[in-house]
Amino acid sequence: MAVQIRPTGKEVFFPAGELIVSKTDLKGRITYANRTFCHIAGYTEAELLGQPHSLIRHPDMPRAVFRLVWDTIAAGREIFGYVKNMARSGDHYWVFAHITPSFDEHGNIVAYHSNRRMPDPSVVASAIAPLYAEVLRVEQGHANGKQAVEAGLKALTDFVASKKVSYDELMFALQSAA
Repeated sequence: MAVQIRPTGKEVFFPAGELIVSKTDLKGRITYANRTFCHIAGYTEAELLGQPHSLIRHPDMPRAVFRLVWDTIAAGREIFGYVKNMARSGDHYWVFAHITPSFDEHGNIVAYHSNRRMPDPSVVASAIAPLYAEVLRVEQGHANGKQAVEAGLKALTDFVASKKVSYDELMFALQSAA
């Protein structure tokens, strides 16, 4: 499945009443994908299983956002956030994601679970897309990948701090305003 997919610039949508659901192992390889996920992403379940979740990563997404997600869930906490994904066709779709670690009976993280719903397009257009574009611009100013992610994460956390709320409070405020 190592085919280079190019973004088309065309946004696609899924019904507001549906959830995209997926589960991954600790390395982010997909272990479950529901029908809505398969449909919107353009892959069969068999094609998705075992693939890295980054398969659907859109190049407009700052790497810092995924760093924040991985740091949070690896620490055993849930996280909410907006993500721009890319389908097999190159079309894109935005989601409001809720990602949680799954634990075994001893409290060890054994997997990750994500439910994603359709976000309000006005929130994406007015707040999220411009923020992510700025964070991506900051990242692209660094040739070193590690420094790029660190600079992007600083830009993202500085933006959140400027709003005088936590990251979670900001995400919920945006989603609630919709």
